[in-house]
Amino acid sequence: MNAKKKTGLGRGLSALLDGAEEALNQDTVRSDNVLAWSQGYIRTDHIETNPYQPRTSFEQEALAELSASIQKQGIIQPVTVRRTGKDQYQLISGERRLKAAMMAGLEEIPAFIRTADDNQMLELALVENLQRKDLNSMDIAISLQRLAEEYEYSQETMAEKLGKKRTTITNYLRLLKLPPEIQVALRDEQISMGHARALVNITDQQTQLAILADIISKGLSVRDVEKIVRDLSQPIEKPKPLKKQLAPPLLTMKDHIEKAVGGKISVHLTSAGKGSIRLPFRNDEQLEAILKTLAAKHSF
Repeated sequence: MNAKKKTGLGRGLSALLDGAEEALNQDTVRSDNVLAWSQGYIRTDHIETNPYQPRTSFEQEALAELSASIQKQGIIQPVTVRRTGKDQYQLISGERRLKAAMMAGLEEIPAFIRTADDNQMLELALVENLQRKDLNSMDIAISLQRLAEEYEYSQETMAEKLGKKRTTITNYLRLLKLPPEIQVALRDEQISMGHARALVNITDQQTQLAILADIISKGLSVRDVEKIVRDLSQPIEKPKPLKKQLAPPLLTMKDHIEKAVGGKISVHLTSAGKGSIRLPFRNDEQLEAILKTLAAKHSF
């Protein structure tokens, strides 16, 4: 007996479309006695966009190229939708394909119809775009925040469901701590994710914005910015007090003391008049001899 096939978002986009090929050859796909998939053609004006879509912008030139391809070859990969009413559907994934198809004048397109609740809608759309690796970093960060705030997902849960490392989730969420100007620059691809990750380690906002300006105007690399951040994090060393030279009479007294105790002594004197005298010794016997000498009364 075959083991039950696992499903879940953690397996990536292939898991989301599990059974899709079989759906092309039958009306429905059932899992655990619950309707999971159906497949067919749906009118484009019966499909509303996904309100949970992580992507907030679409490049018009790329859409036009996809539209031209669809006019020649049709839609190769069906979109995925959920039913919201009689002959009414809501898009789960494939918004670029839907927009391009409408630009090409298609009145209906192939679609997989899936059962999905609101939580799954955001997860499915996010996972699809993450697997395509073309979703803007800020859109990912905002979507992850929505999963955390609206559905109370922990970072561990998001990492598991999205098939990512927890540190990756953390790095995306940290982007939301950046000033709006830097978030916009990242969204508009004026800077990279690497630049943003380095800037988020700076606590002063004005310094962040100053470095942002240099990245854009001077074309600083990620390594350049990382070095700047490291240099800024180094503690500033306080200047050491200037040493003051001993006056000739004090040098003479120092020589007399060294002869009396039988060893070299060091005198550290600052410009403020403060300092210390260090008198080293090799063993207990020498220490005892020094102390006896200092205790005795001598005239120099």
